[in-house]
Amino acid sequence: MANRHLSRSIVMQVLYEWDFRGGALTDLEIEKSLVRDAEEFAPGVHDLAFMRKLLRGVFEKRPQLDDIIQKAAPDWPIEKIAIVDRNILRLGLYELLFEDRTQVPAKVAINEAIELAKIYGGETSGKFVNGVLGAVYKGLGEPGKDEVSKKKHPQEVIDPKTLPLDKLGGAVVYAREGDEVFLGLVHDIFGHWTLSKGHYKEGEDDEQALTRIVNEEIGLPVTIGELLGENEYVASHPEKGKMLKHVRYFLAEAPYHEIALQKTGGGLDDAKWWKLADILDLNLYDDMLPILTKAVTTLLKK
Repeated sequence: MANRHLSRSIVMQVLYEWDFRGGALTDLEIEKSLVRDAEEFAPGVHDLAFMRKLLRGVFEKRPQLDDIIQKAAPDWPIEKIAIVDRNILRLGLYELLFEDRTQVPAKVAINEAIELAKIYGGETSGKFVNGVLGAVYKGLGEPGKDEVSKKKHPQEVIDPKTLPLDKLGGAVVYAREGDEVFLGLVHDIFGHWTLSKGHYKEGEDDEQALTRIVNEEIGLPVTIGELLGENEYVASHPEKGKMLKHVRYFLAEAPYHEIALQKTGGGLDDAKWWKLADILDLNLYDDMLPILTKAVTTLLKK
């Protein structure tokens, strides 16, 4: 068993003990538990610094992690999830959302959590953890989807042209009210403001798809304008395997009506109008900045 996987299992055991005892352990007791479990179950694995950092990170982010678990699995109140499962989810989510992805790629975080669930959880724990983390991963926009491992062998290189095509569209929704220009953004459960985005249906062109996507997501009729940008990447679907995703982003004008999220799930929890001047103060994804910058530049010229 790889050292890091074993180290994660030690952290999970400490989290389990803390949770089983109602969160009543002091910092000193938690440290003693960590050292004791590491000595008993991972002799010779001198990785306490990694374990301590990971454990501290989970504790610091626990309220946020639990909130995300609740939103990703609304049918399972956090207190009803088995102690093993919920602490594996906390651990996996922490690594998925807050660790350096150059050190812990998203898929590694998910796979490690699934393996822990299979080893320490019940018969369905692996599937449950996989489902929750998979939902969060999709809602996050599949982080690391562009990463290519340097360790891959030549035979593992995939020609994107041979993969099934999955078309997506996104829109920078804007409206004018007097002299002000507003952007309609959606908010996700990870604390970011981002763009309305969705999948094309068979036979839809850009205008048909984006009009439907925006209306279904935030309840606004839109007129599709110019193309702002597009990108292409390979991603893995849990059932369909690897797919080539192609995303096109458009400017979309809407009336300045009330804006509200029309559907729950999918990692979104709010929608709101923002003045152009306030956009840069928001928590935005880095890959959205070029699209938004072009949109704002275009709107200011009109």
